[in-house]
Amino acid sequence: MNRIVPYLWFDSQAREAAELYTGLFPDSRITRTEILHNTPGGDTQTVEFLLAGQPFAAISAGPEFQFNPAISLFVTCGSIEEIDALWQALIHNGTALMELGEYPFSARFGWVRDRYGLTWQLALADGKRQTAKITPYLLFSGSAKGKALEAARFYTDVFHASGLAHNTGENTADDQPETTAEGVHRFQLLGQPFLAMDHGFDADFTFNEAVSLVVSCDTQEEIDYFWQKLSHIPEAEACGWLKDRFGVSWQIVPNCLGNLMESGTPAQKIRLTAAVLQMKKLDIAAMQKAFAGEQ
Repeated sequence: MNRIVPYLWFDSQAREAAELYTGLFPDSRITRTEILHNTPGGDTQTVEFLLAGQPFAAISAGPEFQFNPAISLFVTCGSIEEIDALWQALIHNGTALMELGEYPFSARFGWVRDRYGLTWQLALADGKRQTAKITPYLLFSGSAKGKALEAARFYTDVFHASGLAHNTGENTADDQPETTAEGVHRFQLLGQPFLAMDHGFDADFTFNEAVSLVVSCDTQEEIDYFWQKLSHIPEAEACGWLKDRFGVSWQIVPNCLGNLMESGTPAQKIRLTAAVLQMKKLDIAAMQKAFAGEQ
């Protein structure tokens, strides 16, 4: 089944952060952890978890990439009590980017960088259509400033053109971005809602690998399709990772990778990890041969 999952890069705190985040939302839990041995950064830990029923993943892989406000997590809150409680939990040892309060666009809103550097936007529900509790929010600044609508249109074209359903029901208008009066563009990819907006001021940050978007694929043909459509910077291609023309990082991975890592012996996992580390675009057949110990 195809889906898009936000993937968070931490120095060494992926498990600790996942435990904090899953304690903040109902229907949340850590679903899987894995230690990857002999990576370029040494042994690394991956964590998969649910927040409000939505899948996320994280890795502890060293300090190479740092979170910034280019991609934040937008949380729709059902009550003042909920938004206040989330704010208090996330602001602890963190920093307010926009203080919690009333704004022209929201009766109650706050933007916070938590203790790990990840940024969250908390907003009181306004009665408009909401499709997810937590939505990735892409802020286009720096070299990407002014390209938010272009990007939203590009992404909906890429994923729609693949022939894979948007999972938007009968509302075909969701096949293209919806732009609010505030200049926020709303769109869906494989059923995952996104928000995108151009930064209103000059900023010295833009997208990086600290937050990437994982596309799970069933076949090599799907991997090939998304890789060809999205990859724009050849030097950024590594281990299934790529960067698109706006600088956003994606991981194009086969569903079988997780199944192999979950079921394999230590030796099989080591061989599989070593094979993946040598690849740019992932090759399912080659991964399966490495897992089986075939030359």
